[in-house]
Amino acid sequence: MDGPLEKIERGPEPAKLSLSVNGATLVAEVEPRASLLDTLRETLDLTGTKKGCNQGACGACTVWVDGRRVVSCLTLAVACEGREVTTIEGLVEHPMQEAFLSCDALQCGYCTPGQIMSAVKLLEEGHAGNDAEIAEWMSGNLCRCAAYPHIRQAIREVRDGEHQ
Repeated sequence: MDGPLEKIERGPEPAKLSLSVNGATLVAEVEPRASLLDTLRETLDLTGTKKGCNQGACGACTVWVDGRRVVSCLTLAVACEGREVTTIEGLVEHPMQEAFLSCDALQCGYCTPGQIMSAVKLLEEGHAGNDAEIAEWMSGNLCRCAAYPHIRQAIREVRDGEHQ
């Protein structure tokens, strides 16, 4: 067959990638342009991190890379080789999880993993002085159910040591 259909080229070949995720070294073959989010969910079967907007606007896919919050839908997986990735699965028995439950800081729960990952870092970064500051530093995480007052309450309770 002659013509433009004959010359269709596929994307780059998969690359072998070694990632440190939640303290374990995981090896996978991924397309070099694959997002960290898709690699976590589809290749490594770590489905706690959620895909919301897939444009970096909602925060549902928030994870930590080398201890910093990132939206994994806009982060290339290959850029994380040699770095420590932490997902909600790696956050075991953290007081923030208990606070979210006891404060009813979730409704549908879809945004909850990203909210919790951001909330933990917000406290570590020292940005929980008052509700306005919490709202500002959590503004990258959207909740369609509007559980924001309860989310802020959970953060305050962990800040104040009410959950150990």
